[in-house]
Amino acid sequence: MAKLTATFVQRVRPTDRPQRYGDGNGLYLVVRPGVYGSKAWVQRLTIHGVSRDLGLGSAALVPLEEARQVAAANRKIARAGGDPRLTRHRRSPTFQEAAETVIALHRPTWKIGGVATSEHQWRFTLRKYVYPRLATKPVHAIDMTDVVTVLAPIWTSKYQTARRLRGRIRAIMNWAIAQGHRTDNPAGTVVAAALPKVRKPRRHYRAVPYQQVPAALRQLRDATEYPAATLALEFLILCATRSGEVLLARWSEVDLDQASWTIPAGRTKTNREHRVPLSDRAVAVLHQAAGLRTGTLIFPSVKPGRPIGASTLVRWLARLGIDATPHGFRSSFRDWAAERTDAPHAVMEAALAHVVRPAEAPYARSDLFERRRYLMQQWADYLSVPETPAPT
Repeated sequence: MAKLTATFVQRVRPTDRPQRYGDGNGLYLVVRPGVYGSKAWVQRLTIHGVSRDLGLGSAALVPLEEARQVAAANRKIARAGGDPRLTRHRRSPTFQEAAETVIALHRPTWKIGGVATSEHQWRFTLRKYVYPRLATKPVHAIDMTDVVTVLAPIWTSKYQTARRLRGRIRAIMNWAIAQGHRTDNPAGTVVAAALPKVRKPRRHYRAVPYQQVPAALRQLRDATEYPAATLALEFLILCATRSGEVLLARWSEVDLDQASWTIPAGRTKTNREHRVPLSDRAVAVLHQAAGLRTGTLIFPSVKPGRPIGASTLVRWLARLGIDATPHGFRSSFRDWAAERTDAPHAVMEAALAHVVRPAEAPYARSDLFERRRYLMQQWADYLSVPETPAPT
């Protein structure tokens, strides 16, 4: 007899370990903590003398009565000597079809302004490395050998790309599990055992010593090409912020009367709103940028309505002979603050919008805005000191 109710299915919550709740006809509600589609229907059947688990879909998508009907139909097929998986697999989408669905599901969760970039990266890596082998293969037929064959050629030579690609395949396979097209994930933890161990190198962004930043900034100010990119770079250096935060900055986020800039949570690495105190020079840069205003963006691209690309800033620095990345100037600022000021550690970290360590978080209620304002004005003053002429 059936044991579950629709109310129970809706309200049951995951515990610290997976739980199975039986309903009859071999149908179970499997509740897993922290797993995509944490409530899923699974049916245990004996098919051709072998016990099998069949995924029937996520409980969020398949109601209890529908799961019972499918389970009853599967049991009838199995008792007649058939294999209900064959019928289900005829409706199984191809890997590329599943990928398109998952990309659409992910799109609302990608950061503001980063949707196009994230979607491009997904499509580019899937098209280059996965589709030549798996595009038309049904998701139920993909096994670990397929995944290893895709990843192995780039696992050591392009480790970061391969690692992200594995995560994308895993997400697509998780969707297939939740839809009842398969019961396991061929890109799960087991696949790592079939690939060589890679020692991940620690990456540092190229940065100039803080003593050389004033000279680099003078080079920027003397440049006459790409005025919007030049102003964006100076603003980035003055505020010690990230490229994406500056390049997508909008006039509505700036309060010139209060000399502050509020970066919305959706555009920060920490997913928290970040207030930036603006030094006198940063405000002056904004007044210069106002002369280039064509829309809502503070630093617009030459293409109407489009932001400047992050790679444009990198190329512009290289063209000027400045051996640094935009992000590297955050490191220069941090070194300067540590060596040339008496600012407390918490103020320096808050200026970089770094996350407070868990042990300190309950006590860190202030964003130290006024103390950061003084520090950022010190930084701007340091960068504006005229170059001392060489002795004759």
